[in-house]
Amino acid sequence: MRRLKKRGNMNDRIDIVLRKFRSRMTSYPPGMCPLALYRSLLQISMNQSCGKCVPCREGLSEVDYLLKSVLAGDATMETLKIIEDKCRMIAETADCAVGVVGANMILDSLTDFADEYESHIKNGRCVENVIQTIPCVTLCPAHVDVPGYIAMIKEGDYAGAVKVIRKNNPLPTACAMVCEHPCEKKCRRSLVDAPINIRGLKKYAVDSVPADKVETPKVNVKTGKRIAVVGGGPSGLTAAYFLSLMGHEVRIFEEHEKLGGMLRYGIPEYRLPKARLDEDIKAILDAGDIRVHLRTKIGKDITFEELKNQYDAVYLGIGAQLGNRMPMENADAKNVVPAADFLQEVAHGRARDLTGKKVVLIGGGNVAMDAARTAVRLNAESIHVFTRKRDDYTALEDEVIGAMNEGVRFRTLLSFLNIEADKETNEVRAVWLQPEIVAEYDQNGMMTTEHSSNYPYRFKCDLLILGVGQRSDTADFEKEGVKVERGRIIADETCMVSGMDGVFSGGDCVTGPSTAINAIAAGQVAAYNIDEYLGYHHKVSDDTVVPPAYPNPCVPTGRAEIETKDPFERKDNFEPVDLGMTYEEAMREAGRCLRCDHYGCGVMKGGRGE
Repeated sequence: MRRLKKRGNMNDRIDIVLRKFRSRMTSYPPGMCPLALYRSLLQISMNQSCGKCVPCREGLSEVDYLLKSVLAGDATMETLKIIEDKCRMIAETADCAVGVVGANMILDSLTDFADEYESHIKNGRCVENVIQTIPCVTLCPAHVDVPGYIAMIKEGDYAGAVKVIRKNNPLPTACAMVCEHPCEKKCRRSLVDAPINIRGLKKYAVDSVPADKVETPKVNVKTGKRIAVVGGGPSGLTAAYFLSLMGHEVRIFEEHEKLGGMLRYGIPEYRLPKARLDEDIKAILDAGDIRVHLRTKIGKDITFEELKNQYDAVYLGIGAQLGNRMPMENADAKNVVPAADFLQEVAHGRARDLTGKKVVLIGGGNVAMDAARTAVRLNAESIHVFTRKRDDYTALEDEVIGAMNEGVRFRTLLSFLNIEADKETNEVRAVWLQPEIVAEYDQNGMMTTEHSSNYPYRFKCDLLILGVGQRSDTADFEKEGVKVERGRIIADETCMVSGMDGVFSGGDCVTGPSTAINAIAAGQVAAYNIDEYLGYHHKVSDDTVVPPAYPNPCVPTGRAEIETKDPFERKDNFEPVDLGMTYEEAMREAGRCLRCDHYGCGVMKGGRGE
């Protein structure tokens, strides 16, 4: 008699353990020794081994022993050759994927971290001799004191929380609305349950006390130095803020009618209400000696040479506001528009009426999602988003889910072939798409594709939005001698422009399209380096005192999420979609913080091999 096999209770219990263990894998702290990480991953492969074949059963254990000797400082360069030979043998002769993958992983480490292996052997330590750092502070590009302002929120001092944020980031409201919160990626709270909702707590703070109602730090004594900031986006505003607090005169030159850059003209109202953005901007302009010249374009209203002659230093924070088009026939047809341009049309009050229109959008980034969700609110009949690969969806998961809930349809594994336009009206009529199939992963772990045997097909559309990136308007600066490569200004890590004394640059015009917090970080770095260039070493005053850290019992507790309005309620208007935390939620969430600024970071064990 045959019987159905019941799943053993042991497997159920192991699955529970593995679910908990996954969070530990994502919580490896910044500053951890990479070789210690590889050894722990190798030991996982050893535990997975069934023990049937000798290469896997014995070989992995021998490699583990050799890695231990490297970490303990007892190995020689010859040891690395032995490790390589053993791993190649295991990869070629092991019976299953456990041995093959485990061995190949160590082979990759010998190449990727060759400097680490050499340093451990010759110096007995890591290359940088780094220590574990506070994950949220380290991963925030602006290095905001996250535990500090969370502690302020827990104490009910919301103005104090805003002040702590402003020490590194003068746009707390904007970031509370739209930041991609990289600070949460390796939050140690994941070891217990789930990362702290850092962005949600920041939003609670600025919702409780508007940023323009919180006093800014005291301005240093005036220096008499004058700095020109070109571009009033997040990078330029940040540079202007810190430079003005240092005592310098700052003049912002902005070609649009209002400040904010892509925060104003690239992010839709439903994500970042412009009245809330103005709270940050007002606080910045009130901080020190900052004057603004709107509707002023460099190269047209004033030359770059005049700026260099009239000011002691110049900062170029011009962003990347020009949408890219694809180099193909009919890319300039009517109703073919880059996503960035489409969003700027809406921001300037020139929104299209998409009633009854079929919209196609190519791309899966945050700008593409903003464009798709904006098209929903302009009453489009349908919106289809097409990407070639599944991992082309680089937008925040919440943005993709939000778009899905609002009716946007997604298709992947389709490459974009060409645009069909009407010969008489030159209006887009359809796009042609080639079905793809998945192939191997590349060296960065990204999926590749190849053409399917299925034939290309035609997809009708009335509007084609190209979410394929943005570029900077660098032409006028390039004519004046600013070095530009592939549309990006060349600047070093101090933000100084290559070959130009006293000229600095940062943000999207240097790195390419990125996030607001990265632009803010660049503005902060540039401000301090401009100050050094001018012969000073100013520090911005700070009178905030972070509350003491209390032990956290590490009791597993659910994470408080930012709730959103119902899709059917929100998709026909541009009202804000995010709802704030309640007092109870904010207090409970703030109480989950493990205060890594006091506990668990900065001190290593007695030896790397332990």
